[in-house]
Amino acid sequence: MDMKTTQKQDLRAWIELLEQNGEVQHVSGAEREKEIGGIVDFYQRKMGNKAVMFDDIPGYEKGYRVLANLLTSVRRINLTLGLPVDAKEIELVGYWREYMKDAPAIPPREVNGGAVMENVYSGDDIDLLKIPAPRWHEHDGGYFIGTACMVIMKDPDSGWINYGAYRVQVHDKKVASVMTSKGKHGNLIMERYKARGEKCPIAVVAGMHPSLFMVAGLEMPYGKDEYDLAGGLIGEAVEIVKGPVTGLPIPANAEIAFEGYVHPDDLIDEGPLGEWTGYYAGGVKQEPAIRIETFMHRDNPVLLGAVPAVPPNDDTFYRGTYRCGAVWNQLEAAGIPGIRGVWAHEAGGSRMWLTVSIKQEYGGHSKQAGLIASQCHAGAYANRWVVVVDDDIDPADMNAVVWAMCTRCDPREGVDILRGCWSTHLDPMSYSEEDRRNARVIVDACKPFARRDTFPIVARSSKELDAAIKAKWGAVLPEGA
Repeated sequence: MDMKTTQKQDLRAWIELLEQNGEVQHVSGAEREKEIGGIVDFYQRKMGNKAVMFDDIPGYEKGYRVLANLLTSVRRINLTLGLPVDAKEIELVGYWREYMKDAPAIPPREVNGGAVMENVYSGDDIDLLKIPAPRWHEHDGGYFIGTACMVIMKDPDSGWINYGAYRVQVHDKKVASVMTSKGKHGNLIMERYKARGEKCPIAVVAGMHPSLFMVAGLEMPYGKDEYDLAGGLIGEAVEIVKGPVTGLPIPANAEIAFEGYVHPDDLIDEGPLGEWTGYYAGGVKQEPAIRIETFMHRDNPVLLGAVPAVPPNDDTFYRGTYRCGAVWNQLEAAGIPGIRGVWAHEAGGSRMWLTVSIKQEYGGHSKQAGLIASQCHAGAYANRWVVVVDDDIDPADMNAVVWAMCTRCDPREGVDILRGCWSTHLDPMSYSEEDRRNARVIVDACKPFARRDTFPIVARSSKELDAAIKAKWGAVLPEGA
């Protein structure tokens, strides 16, 4: 598939593409305190609803807009990646799997200025409050400008540039905060500066082409430059400008960006925010403050929102097919043969439930696949359930998966519990404030290996009978048969 169809790096080109495909709902006059978030909540409750563009926001300059419900549609993900607009979920899994095998890398290219620098402020002219960041949920503790965002940092030892999608709250004209879970790359980098007694340079981008945001939310290996991988994804070098103060690379066509420093032990009350698990599990915490030194934005800027909430939600839906491809590849890299499919179910925020389909080749094969899927890098974070099924089960068909669990799994032999695993304080079942680990269950829902040939046969028509019935009686069969 030709990735070069997504060469444009401008969010506004993406919005125009959505408009051409009937994928945008315009809303005028909704206020940011309750109405924007309340409307987005309705749109996120079912995948496939349109993206929502909010304009004429009361109390804010005309032309300042908010766009949310970005990637809750397979059609919009396809448009972002340059795939056929009607490609199915399993085709997306295949796309990510093949992309990651090659993982083409194109380094970013520095340019002399860009649209993001149409308005640049420093000193007392900085006013982050002019951006209509919403209170996304009724009980949120503030206004989060960073949900669909890029948080950019540089490793103090190697100079490696990392960017990730971490939540960013606005506190005042020149103060924001950033929350990163333990073990995430952004947290590791900040801790390295703190250990040196140095301030950590940081830049936040709150409006960019969604392909750049997608890379921000994916589990890349430590030391891999997301800009390089984003360039490979879109098929050309990402154009960047350097932040005037920090020198950190910022997309030249970004809508909104700011830079500054996180100082050692400079903490501020942050949250709560209704999160991707569907709960306010984090509460109010002390998180690193960002002291802003440069604020820049385009004329009539568009703030992006990928709102975490009760699944399905915009914060996790797009990651599911990527995670499936990543887990699949990492299982094969670990030497596990016979993988036929992987699915990260949206009800678990595309993290807490993984189903792996395999063609069993030896005793213990299914349990081995489940244990490795639960601990490989792409599958380990905040995971709760891993279910392994035979290759006659579609891992994305939850009815079929539950059927396999009910009829092929004996809990005496087929269920294992792992304790002390990698999690987050956003997990409502994490052990304690001091110990952010969890337990997870590995379910072997495959036919017992020793009984594969004698296990009762499935009471369903054969593929040959299905084909014959479709050929003769297709006109009377239900849609999608």
